[in-house]
Order: sequence, then structure tokens, then C-alpha cells
Amino acid sequence: MPPNPDKIVISDTACLIGLANIGQIDILRKMYGAVVVTPEVVREYGGQLPEWVSVQAAPDAAKTAMLNKFLGIGEASAIALAMQTAGAILIVDDKRARQFAHGLGLDITGTLGLLIRAYKNGIIQDINSIVANLRKVGFRLPANAEAMIKTVKR
Repeated sequence: MPPNPDKIVISDTACLIGLANIGQIDILRKMYGAVVVTPEVVREYGGQLPEWVSVQAAPDAAKTAMLNKFLGIGEASAIALAMQTAGAILIVDDKRARQFAHGLGLDITGTLGLLIRAYKNGIIQDINSIVANLRKVGFRLPANAEAMIKTVKR
């Protein structure tokens, strides 16, 4: 059973692409069971998503349009959906999008946070190689990623 079965997890595009590019997208399923994305995220992703990823549009398109003035369409739509979904966890990596989501009081994590939780829950054994592989494919992680991982391993 996933560690967060009672939460609705909404993902932006970056986490999906990053994990798919290194063959580790299944970490999301193991952590959450299912993930929700918006049609805009599906378009940005550009490929076939696993069957455990469902697509749901943000109910208020005006919120997406307003946020899209400041953020990319994938981030804007994911934040708009999270705003209208009680108990949602939003996976978002873009710094500006994280600041917006945090300012709105949303429960957020990023790809690194997801990996740290997966490591703590025994879902992944070698977090260092996953992080190294993400960096190899050009995925931008926080500058303090290694320090955060060291703290977790203590």
C-alpha cells in the first residue's frame, strides 16, 4: 500500500519527464498509487502516460488563465486544480511555481522531496544514483540536494 493512500496527488510536467527520462516514473505509483495531471500537463509531457495517471481539468479555467500570466501553462493548470481539490499534494519543481503554490497555502513537494520520502519509506534503495541520473539528463535539482540527502541518511 502506498504511504499516502488518502491524498490526491497532482503532478506538474517536470517530475514526470525527469523520472521517465531515467526509467524511474514508477516511483510515483509506488509512493502514491495514482497521480492526477491536467490536459495541459499531458500536452507538455508529449508521450504515453502510464495507466495509473489520470487526467482531470481544473474546474475553473479562469484560475488557470490568471496563473498562466505568471507561470507556464502546465504549472498554472496543476496549481489551479490543486486549489480546487481538497487534500491535494502538488508535485511542482519550478521555483516560481512553488512560491505561488506555497503562497496559496497548497501542500507541495518537488521531485527531490518525493525521492527523499521514497527513500525513507524503503521504496528506493539508492537515492544517490537516481539523483545523479536526473542530473545527467539535465534535470535541475536544488543546489542543496546532496546536503538534504546526507541529512536523510543519518
